[in-house]
Amino acid sequence: MVDLNLVPILAGLAIGFVMSVTGAGGAILSLPVLMFTMNIPLKEAVPIALLAIFVAASAAVVIGLNQGVVRYKAATLLAVMGVIMAPVGVYVAHQLTALWLQLLFVALLFFVGIQALLSTRKTTLMQDSLYQDRAMPCEVNPVNAKLFWTASCTRKLLLTGTIAGFLSGLLGVGGGFIVMPALQKVSNLEYRMVVATSLAMTALVSLAGLTTYIIYSTIQWQLALPFVFATFIGSLLGKKMTSIIPITQSRLAFGLISLLTAIVMLFSAIK
Repeated sequence: MVDLNLVPILAGLAIGFVMSVTGAGGAILSLPVLMFTMNIPLKEAVPIALLAIFVAASAAVVIGLNQGVVRYKAATLLAVMGVIMAPVGVYVAHQLTALWLQLLFVALLFFVGIQALLSTRKTTLMQDSLYQDRAMPCEVNPVNAKLFWTASCTRKLLLTGTIAGFLSGLLGVGGGFIVMPALQKVSNLEYRMVVATSLAMTALVSLAGLTTYIIYSTIQWQLALPFVFATFIGSLLGKKMTSIIPITQSRLAFGLISLLTAIVMLFSAIK
C-alpha cells in the first residue's frame, strides 16, 4: 500500500513528466490528478494546480531561453490578454457550482483528447517542407529568423491568449492545449519553439490566475508544497526524454490519457 504522504509526490512527478514530454498541454491533467489522488474538491485543487504549472513551466522556460528556442515576443503578446482574462475566469469559476465546473472540465478534456489524437497524423505534415512553404499569418523571416509581425498574426495571437487566459482562470489549466495548436496553425515555427513559447505564456498566465485565487481562497500548503516540488523534478526528468520520445507517440499517449480521465470524471460527476 502506498504511503499517503507519498501520494502528492508521486502525482507531481507524473504530471511534471507528462507536461514536459507533451508540452504545456500536459498541464491540463494536473487538476483531475489532484482531485482523485488527494480527494480534494475542484475549487481547492485549482490553485494548487496553477502553482505547480507555474513552477514547472518556469523551469522549462529557463532551459528554453538558454537553448534560444523561446520566442519571447510572441509569448509576451499571448500573455498580455491571458493575464488580463485569467482573473475574469477565476471570478466566473466562483459564481458556478462545483458540478458545473466539473462538467465543463470533462467537456474540455474530451475536446483536448480528440484534438491530440487527430494531431498525431498532422505532426509529420507540420514538419514537412511543403507544409512550411505554405503562407501563414506568422511567418519566420529566413534571413534573421524573426517573425514577420503582420496585423493578422497579432490578432490571432491576442485571441489565442484571451481564450487560454480565461480557461486558465476558470478551470486551473495552463492554456498550452490552446496555444500549441494555434501556434502550429498560424506559424511555421519549429515544434520545439512552439512548445517553449507555449510554456512561457503558460507560466505568466498561471501566475496571474494563482494570484487571483489567493484572494478568493486559501491553499492547502501541506499538499501543495510536495506536489509542486515533485512536479518541478518531474518536468526536469521529462525534459531529458523529449529527444528520445517521438512527438506522435507522446501526443497519442496524451490524447488517450485525456479521454480516459474525462470518462472517469464524468462518471464521478453524475453518480
